[in-house]
Amino acid sequence: MATFDYDLFVIGGGSGGVRSARLAASMGKKVAIAEEFRFGGTCVIRGCVPKKLYVYASQFREHFEDAAGFGWQVGETSFDWQALIAAKEKEITRLEGLYRKGLDNAGATILATRAVLVGPNTIRLTATDELVTAERILIAVGGHPTPHPGLPGFDLCISSNEAFDLPALPKAILIAGGGYIAVEFANIFHGLGVETTLIYRGKQILSRFDQDMRQGLQSAMVAKGIRVICEDIIMNVSETEDGRRSVITKAGETLTVDQVMLALGRVPNTGSLGLETAGVATNEKGAIIVDAFSRTNVESIFALGDVTDRVQLTPVAIHEAMCFIETEFHGNPVSPDHDMIATAVFSQPEIGTVGMSEEEAAKAFDDLEIYRAEFRPMKATLSGRQEKTIMKLVVNAADRKVLGAHILGHDAGEMAQLLGISLKAGVTKDDFDRTMAVHPTASEELVTMYQPSYRVRGGQRV
Repeated sequence: MATFDYDLFVIGGGSGGVRSARLAASMGKKVAIAEEFRFGGTCVIRGCVPKKLYVYASQFREHFEDAAGFGWQVGETSFDWQALIAAKEKEITRLEGLYRKGLDNAGATILATRAVLVGPNTIRLTATDELVTAERILIAVGGHPTPHPGLPGFDLCISSNEAFDLPALPKAILIAGGGYIAVEFANIFHGLGVETTLIYRGKQILSRFDQDMRQGLQSAMVAKGIRVICEDIIMNVSETEDGRRSVITKAGETLTVDQVMLALGRVPNTGSLGLETAGVATNEKGAIIVDAFSRTNVESIFALGDVTDRVQLTPVAIHEAMCFIETEFHGNPVSPDHDMIATAVFSQPEIGTVGMSEEEAAKAFDDLEIYRAEFRPMKATLSGRQEKTIMKLVVNAADRKVLGAHILGHDAGEMAQLLGISLKAGVTKDDFDRTMAVHPTASEELVTMYQPSYRVRGGQRV
């Protein structure tokens, strides 16, 4: 019987890798985890966590403005970009320490090095050039923003990675992309006082979201003063004599800004990982191909999280890790359920969504009932802000099952989490109707929309 240095070797110290290593080690397994940068991965170090902190920071300008409608007199305010960076760094360092502490307490070996596959059971630690072996190898190295190297001047641009730690807050920024990362950063920079322009090749931002959410948010962003350019792309970026960025678009427009941020998708971190040497198969995007149980084509090698390009969300990677441990070390085969995942866009206002959009449901079901409410939230009645909240339920008319729930408004992400439980349980519109409202709240609209706003039959609104 073959003997190995480790029962499990994890490559990558993000949320999925750390959860896998910690759970396996807590069972008494001999586990090592290798990370070449900082523990916490994209989410903690340069993604969800610092982004949400920056979202909070960017909201205070509106809070100060709204306060006057409630009788508060707010004096002169100012913003310190470096103070925000320092506070963010302190918090993510604290979180990284918790990740390390959890691994230490569980008994996992932490290796500060890049790890490369040299065989189905063998890993090379690049820091020491040492070879170690493991019965199982788990790859959880995540992804990174695509640098878009085909764009002339791409090296003059930044990605979301650099956006958190710019030496100075730009006076003007151009953000390329229409996904949630581009949209969130556009709102962040605008909220911090930056002249912000978003450029996107599509007709409307957030192509995979419900049409009402897309249209409502884009209108709100434009009303705030964010310029949104659709059906256009950047063709060239060059540096001006005073160090700014000159941008030429396909439509022939020239823009001069301080920074250009590319948010044009993410790609798996599979380069120079030794996958070819170990015989691990990847797809055309470079993502590792896995089955329902996170197994690659090599029996001893597994992969989960963004590197597999299934669903690029931190909670999904964590759930996949828990399923991997249950399957491989508890002998209870469990595959991650990627259906009905609630998600949020931390724009201003937020989008919270779970389930099918109206457009998706119309392709899958013959007869839909659409319940839709649009209103000014109570806070806006005194603040004077014109921003609207939109709530929408997509219902299959045949059995009254709620197929999707979509919210545009303050704290929409919080509501989407709770709606995710209900829709995952198969709730019907009748269940919504039987539920008493919590008054006065915005979310009570979800249980007081008794009559459909319209129906969709054969893919057409009627």
